[in-house]
Amino acid sequence: MIKKIGVLGLGTMGSGITMAFAMNGYQVNAYDIISEDKLKAAKEKMRPSLELLAEEEFITKDNIQATLDRIHVFSDLKKAVEDRDFVIENVPERLDIKQNTFKQLDEFCPQHTILASNTSSLKLADMMALVSEKRKSQMMVNHFYNPPHIMPIVELSYFGNTSESAYKDVEQLYTSIKKQTVKVLKDVPGLVANRIQQGVAREAFSIIEQGIAAPEDVDKALMFGPAFRYATTGQLEVADFGGLDIWCTVGDNLLKIMDNSTGANKLLREKVAEGKLGTKTGEGFYKYSPENAPKIQKDFLKRLIHQLKASEYYVK
Repeated sequence: MIKKIGVLGLGTMGSGITMAFAMNGYQVNAYDIISEDKLKAAKEKMRPSLELLAEEEFITKDNIQATLDRIHVFSDLKKAVEDRDFVIENVPERLDIKQNTFKQLDEFCPQHTILASNTSSLKLADMMALVSEKRKSQMMVNHFYNPPHIMPIVELSYFGNTSESAYKDVEQLYTSIKKQTVKVLKDVPGLVANRIQQGVAREAFSIIEQGIAAPEDVDKALMFGPAFRYATTGQLEVADFGGLDIWCTVGDNLLKIMDNSTGANKLLREKVAEGKLGTKTGEGFYKYSPENAPKIQKDFLKRLIHQLKASEYYVK
């Protein structure tokens, strides 16, 4: 049974994953290469996120400090992981960094420790090239969605190397922190959720590029059309409800005239070239003033929390 958690990296994803475990009662050792002062600051930066969860009555106010007390920060990797049952890394998305990180973890962790990566772009077989053969059966991809302390999905790799017992232990771990797991059977780029998301995004960007609808109307069409149903069920059940014959006919009619590009959309690429990257620069498809951006982002997180609470009614 997994009891002691290790998280590597205290950026956006690592901090969120740390909170997801800690607010559900797990003792978490969080490691980063930054200074002791910055480690303490990174931990304290989690407080507003926990306060928002309490404000929306997803956790109690008492659980804010209790969660932070379960988080222990380290700048020494060996000390952080030497007694852990499970370690997940969120280091930079470079293969050489991932390989060396797992090599160190293989050396520092107990023999029973399960090692995981939060990547969605690098192959597991490549990342574990430098670890022992025995450890390979205890390695997985565990891909969270941002923000990981709110989004309830974790994609779990189950191909080739991973033992059934390791998989079941990790699946049970995520069930204990109220996450929905997706079993990924093949080592493919993007896993499952990102591939679906990119398919939707490709057509959404194309509709705007062609002038068919403005960004706010494209978002409205998705929010109150397909995404409204997708919040309660998936594409395959939606297809069954509508009739597979209907979906087949509509597919024949529409897919041949829809975007089938194999690279990023031209309009998207132009915005990147212009430095219009979204909230981080103040403009993307929408504009975000320095005064309004924090409130817009907070309101978005509130909506996610509301949706998370609602999801308890339709989890199968």
